[in-house]
Amino acid sequence: MADENSLGGRVRRYAKVGKAVGGLAARLAGERYLGIKIDRLEHASDLKVALGGLKGPVMKVAQILSTIPNALPPEYADQLAELQANAPSMGWRFVKRRMSGELGDDWHSKLSDFGQEAAAAASLGQVHKAKTLEGREIACKLQYPDMQSVVEADLRQLKLVFDIYRRYDKAIDPTAIHKELSARLREELDYVREAKQIRLYQEMLSGEIQVHVPEVVEELCTERLVSMTWLEGTPLLPYIEQHPDAADRNKVALNMFRAWYVPLYNYGVIHGDPHLGNYTVREDGSINLLDYGCIRVFEPSFVSGVINLYMALRDDNPDLAVHAYETWGFENLNQETIDILNIWAEFVYAPLLEDRVRHIQERDGAYGRGVAHKVREELHRIGGIAPPPEFVLMDRAAIGLGSVFTHLRAEVNWHQIFHELIDDFDEKTLAKNQAAVFKKVHLTKPA
Repeated sequence: MADENSLGGRVRRYAKVGKAVGGLAARLAGERYLGIKIDRLEHASDLKVALGGLKGPVMKVAQILSTIPNALPPEYADQLAELQANAPSMGWRFVKRRMSGELGDDWHSKLSDFGQEAAAAASLGQVHKAKTLEGREIACKLQYPDMQSVVEADLRQLKLVFDIYRRYDKAIDPTAIHKELSARLREELDYVREAKQIRLYQEMLSGEIQVHVPEVVEELCTERLVSMTWLEGTPLLPYIEQHPDAADRNKVALNMFRAWYVPLYNYGVIHGDPHLGNYTVREDGSINLLDYGCIRVFEPSFVSGVINLYMALRDDNPDLAVHAYETWGFENLNQETIDILNIWAEFVYAPLLEDRVRHIQERDGAYGRGVAHKVREELHRIGGIAPPPEFVLMDRAAIGLGSVFTHLRAEVNWHQIFHELIDDFDEKTLAKNQAAVFKKVHLTKPA
């Protein structure tokens, strides 16, 4: 079978998708300007098929968008959530060519073994299991060819999709969302940066013995190849099947919570992609973090806003809630807008507000969709809002982790473990910690 990551394969995919997306735009325009009604669920399903044909970065973005409350109408969010980030892997001929391009024609001499079949394939690259000359097992993450041009083309398609939505739904202005996703995707192309981000997580999680971060193999890293030690573990869903004991699953949930939120509240950093393929579980319930391309760095004031909004809801302090929203960058707030934002905030913060052991979500998924739908309708009624860009990956992490905890059927006192992280929070201390750790790993904060 021809390699779908060849130039010809990508051209064919883009021609197909461009035609499909353009056709969907025309159908929607017909509804608006000619009164030709369309079935929006069918329209959303067709869009899912069109985007899925790319099996690349834009599909990953579509998945992220499906987890951001109110970023898309519910028909579209539900359909796009079904997309799977499983890009077609490069064949061995292309892998050899790519490895030669990164490490030279003698790249084989720098390794004692290199698996021809990809151990994992994702949106921007694929992972091969290999061994160093000393016999250490490593993971070589190799970027697909010409991905910079692919990402830019995908972002143009994404902008067209946003334009389609914006024509009939004014609840959310996606301008900042597109800008944020564009910046993060472009960062993910820089594997030198990802290597530094691995070291960043080693520093931030150095005190977390239940969370394992790989070591970077410096001599086998380039701008499009990052090599790290191989971490053995079981993917989440098989682990759950093998461990019916609730105590085991609760331990994994606690470790996941700390892996994501110790960096946030101590350093202002969050892992933006809690995809099931980005971590595995060890037999003792500790976890391996495997991918570091997508992180988000927040200003200390933003993290303060997260805590302030929690306290505002807990203490019924509307002035503090307004301060939190303004800190995050919401503009032109009035009481009606604040009341609508609080509907969603109370839903998201609910597990943290109750000082008891509970599931992360005690109602079915239909309830959450209903809350999101109500918020969307209300925002549409008042003319819409432009969410700050920081919310894109913050919501992605929160919703993604919530899904993980739901899979685990974890029953935890979320209030208690949250307070363990925030009770000693100090914005100036976070700023100091952030500056120190970024300097230590020679990493610049992204714009």
